[in-house]
Amino acid sequence: MPLWDRIKESTATMQTQLMAKKNDLKSGAFRDAAMAMCALVAAADGSIDPSERRRVAQLIATNEVLQNFGAADLQRRFEDNLARLTADFDLGKVSVLQEIAKAAKKPAEARAVVQIGIVIGGADGDFDKTEQAVVREACHTLGLPPHEFDL
Repeated sequence: MPLWDRIKESTATMQTQLMAKKNDLKSGAFRDAAMAMCALVAAADGSIDPSERRRVAQLIATNEVLQNFGAADLQRRFEDNLARLTADFDLGKVSVLQEIAKAAKKPAEARAVVQIGIVIGGADGDFDKTEQAVVREACHTLGLPPHEFDL
């Protein structure tokens, strides 16, 4: 199977799994970790261009699992995390990974955060090596084995 098809299939599978858990994903820790993950994946290469920012913001606004939370609140949290990452990527990454770690206490939430990272990373059809690397790092932060997510 071509890589593009595997990425699309993996993204669709992750989204389906997230939808099955939607009613369990309502905590503030999940919200904070999910927005941190979105920002980390968006800025994985150390920068984020305006079109990428808009695309991720649109995905956040339209993702059914994230509709448990207010769109304006999610957008603000995403932008705050992006600001940390663009001001100083290495220092910002430490802060963003601390936000992601908030979901570690609940395994279902931790897995959902990783799945959101994969959905965001694969949304453009190119879940590239830098995006995979930051999602792998988030797995370690959450105490999850990356191979569970084919990373």
